[in-house]
Amino acid sequence: MSEKTVVVALGHRALGTTLPEQKKAAKTTAKAIVDLVSAGVNVVISHSNAPQVGMIHTALNEFGKAHPDYTFAPMSVCSAMSQGYIGYDLQNAIRAELISRGIYKPVSTILTQVVIDPYDDAFAEPEKIIGRFLTKEEAEAEEYKGNFVTEVEPGRFRRIVAAPKPQRIVEIDTVRTLVDAGQIVIAAGGGGIPVMEQGIDLRGASAVIEKDLTSGLMAEELGASDLIILTSVEKVSLYHETDKEEFLDIISVEEARQYMAENHFAPGSMLPKFEAGVSFVSKGEGRRTIITDISHAKAGYLEKTGTIIK
Repeated sequence: MSEKTVVVALGHRALGTTLPEQKKAAKTTAKAIVDLVSAGVNVVISHSNAPQVGMIHTALNEFGKAHPDYTFAPMSVCSAMSQGYIGYDLQNAIRAELISRGIYKPVSTILTQVVIDPYDDAFAEPEKIIGRFLTKEEAEAEEYKGNFVTEVEPGRFRRIVAAPKPQRIVEIDTVRTLVDAGQIVIAAGGGGIPVMEQGIDLRGASAVIEKDLTSGLMAEELGASDLIILTSVEKVSLYHETDKEEFLDIISVEEARQYMAENHFAPGSMLPKFEAGVSFVSKGEGRRTIITDISHAKAGYLEKTGTIIK
């Protein structure tokens, strides 16, 4: 790759929740992506899918309840569907933004599977809440099938699934080939479709992979120079929303590890961003992880703002 490659991980704020919100948000996101392209880098995009996959899972399972001849949709299928329709809006918005700036660069969405370990400890302690509210009877039926549920409100339950760590991105060679050809690539949406290897087959798993960890793995496997994680804040802070709040600018891997050990970052929120960022930077020379919000993506890349691990 002659140009630098940057992997951009989009949080849910970059996509909205409903279909109209997503279409509108994608246009704003496209401007930030094309800003990076104009800085002369190859861009690979991953994205969150929590509201979208939950909506799909709920819709298809409600349909299955109303129409017994149809089967319920497994999580892996819902994840695949979310990659398709999020990618559809993103790639069209990015294409339009490129054309408006006189830039010719193809945009592709890759349906991406990510191998997980069936013995990952996460399966013993599922934590990701998905789908619609369930009655007590429906929750008991889910548990009878071997699924996990949690009571989120008195008498109202929801399913919970595991969040195992990504082991290998199945389509990474396809992503690499398209980046080498100068394309903008959208891949590993929602952390990837979780699959387990069974001989020559890949079997979908009832799980949700942490998007930031997969983004970090993809950045490593592509030999990227930067991992840009776009979230809800311009800079990460210690002692968040207290009178001791301290914003982080450029920090070392050692400092990042210290802050993680001191429990400054919430699990399932900021912590996986630091886990991914530290892992990526520590496994190669000259790498950076930049954590900022979408409106400061290019400024973060230029080290004018954001929290930067290097």
